[in-house]
Amino acid sequence: MKLHSYQHDIARHIMDTPRCAIWASMGMGKSLATLHAISTLDLMEDVLPVLVVAPLRVAKHTWPSEVAKWPITQHLSCKFIGGTVAQRAKAFVNLADINTINFELLPQLVKELGDAWPFRTVVIDESTRLKSYRLNGGSKRARFLAKVAHTKVDRMVLLTGTPSPQGLTDLWGQIWFLDRGWRLGQSFNGFEKRWFRSEQVGPNAHAKKLIALPHARTEIQEKLSDICLTIDAKDHLNIDEPVVNVLSVPLPQSARKTYQDMEDYFFAELKDEGVEAANAAAKSMKCLQICSGAVYLDGGNTDWEVIHDEKIHALDSIIEEASGSPVLVAYKFKSDLARLLKAFPQAVAMDQNPQTIERWNAGEIPVMLAHPQSAGHGLSLQHGGNILVFFSMDWSLENYLQIIERIGPARQKQSGYDRPVFVHHLVVPDSIDELVMNRLRTKRAVQDVLLEAMKRRTK
Repeated sequence: MKLHSYQHDIARHIMDTPRCAIWASMGMGKSLATLHAISTLDLMEDVLPVLVVAPLRVAKHTWPSEVAKWPITQHLSCKFIGGTVAQRAKAFVNLADINTINFELLPQLVKELGDAWPFRTVVIDESTRLKSYRLNGGSKRARFLAKVAHTKVDRMVLLTGTPSPQGLTDLWGQIWFLDRGWRLGQSFNGFEKRWFRSEQVGPNAHAKKLIALPHARTEIQEKLSDICLTIDAKDHLNIDEPVVNVLSVPLPQSARKTYQDMEDYFFAELKDEGVEAANAAAKSMKCLQICSGAVYLDGGNTDWEVIHDEKIHALDSIIEEASGSPVLVAYKFKSDLARLLKAFPQAVAMDQNPQTIERWNAGEIPVMLAHPQSAGHGLSLQHGGNILVFFSMDWSLENYLQIIERIGPARQKQSGYDRPVFVHHLVVPDSIDELVMNRLRTKRAVQDVLLEAMKRRTK
């Protein structure tokens, strides 16, 4: 396994700059580059143990998976230190090299450890969650992190793909954790007065917004150039091809049992209901449904039982990291659509109304849910965005390629957009989701993929 040249650039920047920010899009491998830097630094100085603060699913699954997956990081131990107070206390007795926790538990962690804070290095994955910090306010998580950030932490790394989604004002709170206000001002008020003007919004005299002065962006960029490294995908990747990213979504134990029963016995017990697959084709469909999170209880498509919400949590992380950039979501089952609309009130289902497509292309829809069959030939969706997520997997190679093409690289270029297309797949490991991915990668017949998989499982 070889790192890309830009990943080496990320690692070098982290090693050379004890308190720094990496601004790189999802799918660029910034977590692996960060781990590589930590592994290398460990040979030269005391950087362990490390604390990684991230959204829950990312802290619980993504970072441990990254550490275990790559040969250059497998020597590092990693564990999630969330859970109950008792579980955290037990974890503190024997910390791993890399310790992960979700943002929501950060205040409790700081209180529980107190002066015994052990983490020499802190990595903040999705640092925009610190943007609201002020010396006398901001989010609770940011205020508690501020108690240890400059007194007990030697190295700090901020990771995000979108450092200023709502404008330059998002930067002050994040950068304070790196330099305590040395570059952008000791307080947010000072930052505001130097680079912004206030403008009243509407009749309410207290309703105001900050407008950046003409020289603000250039001067702020110069101030941050030594500690912030920006990795632009289009400078390092072939934007003539989509940037494909596979996000592993492990099943909870109960959901895994349901899946395994269906795969092994063509039958699974759900509460008071039994779900049965009549043949191999039906079993394939039931397994796909379980991976997505809800399985139909009968032969129709009206009554389903929710099994888990892991893919919804994973999609939430992608939408949050997109920080306002529109996201197109491909789903397969009607149960997916219903659950997604409930989980994401801002989402809109693509329908036959031409105005829906117009609104998407105008940037008015933050999340659009589309079935690949209804978003096939002829539709142009590239104006609305460049991020596509496959929530559910589907055997149809034609449907898969067609919906990618709706926002694909060719359409982006034809419309004058110099940006890569990101295609994220939410995949349950060791499941039919992986078989579908194999089918899509190799373009082999469905039957061939299934036969080969069954051979492997019976050895």
